[in-house]
Amino acid sequence: MDSQYDIIVVGAGHAGCEAAVVAAHLGNQVLLITMNLSLVAQMSCNPAIGGIAKGQIVREIDALGGMSGIVTDHTMIQYRMLNRSKGPAMWSPRAQCDKTAFSIYWKYVLEHTDNLHLRQDTVTELLMDGQSVFGVKTQLGKSFQAKKVILTNGTFLNGKIHVGEVNFSGGRIGESASFVLSDQLRECGVKTNKLKTGTPVRIDGRTIDFSKLEEQKGEDNPGRFSFTETPILRNQLSCWITYTNEKVHEILQQGFDKSPMFQGRIQGVGPRYCPSIEDKIVRFADRTRHQLFLEPEGRNTNEYYLNGFSSSLPEDIQVEAIHLIPGLENVEIYRPGYAIEYDYFDPTQLHYTLESKIIRNLYLAGQVNGTTGYEEAACQGLMAGINAHLAIKGAGPLVLARSQAYIGVLIDDLVNKGVQDPYRMFTSRAEYRILLRQDNADARLTPIGRKLGLIDDDRYAEFLHKYENQNLIVTYLKQHTTQYQKINELLEHKETSLLNQNVKLESVLLRPQVSIQDIIDYDSDFSRYLQDIAATSEEIINAETSIKYSSYIQKEEELVQHLSNLDNIRLPSDLDYNNINSLSKEAREKLTKLQPMNLGQASRVSGVSPADITALMIFLRNNQ
Repeated sequence: MDSQYDIIVVGAGHAGCEAAVVAAHLGNQVLLITMNLSLVAQMSCNPAIGGIAKGQIVREIDALGGMSGIVTDHTMIQYRMLNRSKGPAMWSPRAQCDKTAFSIYWKYVLEHTDNLHLRQDTVTELLMDGQSVFGVKTQLGKSFQAKKVILTNGTFLNGKIHVGEVNFSGGRIGESASFVLSDQLRECGVKTNKLKTGTPVRIDGRTIDFSKLEEQKGEDNPGRFSFTETPILRNQLSCWITYTNEKVHEILQQGFDKSPMFQGRIQGVGPRYCPSIEDKIVRFADRTRHQLFLEPEGRNTNEYYLNGFSSSLPEDIQVEAIHLIPGLENVEIYRPGYAIEYDYFDPTQLHYTLESKIIRNLYLAGQVNGTTGYEEAACQGLMAGINAHLAIKGAGPLVLARSQAYIGVLIDDLVNKGVQDPYRMFTSRAEYRILLRQDNADARLTPIGRKLGLIDDDRYAEFLHKYENQNLIVTYLKQHTTQYQKINELLEHKETSLLNQNVKLESVLLRPQVSIQDIIDYDSDFSRYLQDIAATSEEIINAETSIKYSSYIQKEEELVQHLSNLDNIRLPSDLDYNNINSLSKEAREKLTKLQPMNLGQASRVSGVSPADITALMIFLRNNQ
């Protein structure tokens, strides 16, 4: 062997970077191998982090001690909180990033992380001892040994790029695909299949007529993704909105006979929730237009990303159609849109730690598990890195429950249900959205990060101070009475019913028309109190949320407590479901394949009915 390590991470995308850094922070000697060290954490698709549910995931990564939120805060060029018109359970931060700066900052993090070793090379083979992996071999003939290996190859495994009738191998346009690894894993019994994703044209901003577009600015007071004191965003760049039209659709339809998707040259299933423009035209034939977003790719480039116009049609068709879009009549194209087809591994063959059930000591994270999106990949990398470390130390695994984090929802969905198309996180996938808010990710997960050793003393002290302040604010509002004559001025202004007696400030805040800022403006004593404890705007808003939604939060917590009883009923690892005749045939097949750890996980397996769970409970009770 050329060198020995604790953990080898293959691939330096968003999953690989998080896996490598967290494993190194935990004290492991880590080798990160990637094809091109100048292209780490590339934003292969849109230059943005966060969005609906994805923003919550990035905050969870940060709360545990990961780096994605910090890198985003240092490189973002626009910040928006989506869904503010809805309840706080739906609020989702999203940032446009400087694409080049994002990659450069991640490389800086990698190069300045103790215990982390970097190598530019291509892994061509896993070194195996029976059904256990103990290292990797590279294209340059080097062999490296490790106790654990984490694969995060993204779209590079047998990747094929399609532009109209032209296709060629590649992991991204301009970058080589990775071969052999998929075949080796398949021979070992790992199930593989193909998925498809796509990306739109990139446009020269100097040729855009912005006077015909709708401007979309960032927020006046931009927030952060990280719970640490990262830089405050200054000088935001705008995004822009335009629309397709019926003429655009007609031109695109003319290229369908050369479309790799419609002509069967692409076998992989594409993302259901982010379809190509040609797919949109077919699926939503009654729509006369589709919204498009022009997103800047950075501060020092003219390049724009045309969000909503992903396509694998011939380049000439793409260009002709784009020139019929308002504001884009004379644009020049830097590079066309394309589709990429790639191998992924069936995630139902994974443990909840993301270790393979088929090959011991091998962990899989990111798009190789059938997910799509930087955020979904990054959180898997983080969890794989943590669990590989815990396994080396002989400690119990870290498995986040669905009630603890969107990360827990994602991994539970992958392992229990698998994927039929690229998996993307949405708030609708989580049963406990009110508990899994973006604002309380640190309350949920920072104590776990602290226990692991990823949260240092200073950060943990700040975390405790923050929640002490929030509790002080809530206590003040619950205990202090307002003079109804004075507060009636506010209530009259807010067009809500007036009071005829003094009440606690909490009851005033519970009115949907009244915000905590209103009370601050009308109650000088409360305002002075907030100044005395040096309350931050985040602490004040979080205190408001905990009061306004207290009844909903309590109901969800009670539901979690009720359902968690199932999670506490362990299922023996050697349980033979085929001998339990009271189970349905489908349940026996699914449970035998997935081997859930407890009744809660079994109840979430597709095809397992409540009657099957009852049958299992009776079987376990009778065989204790």
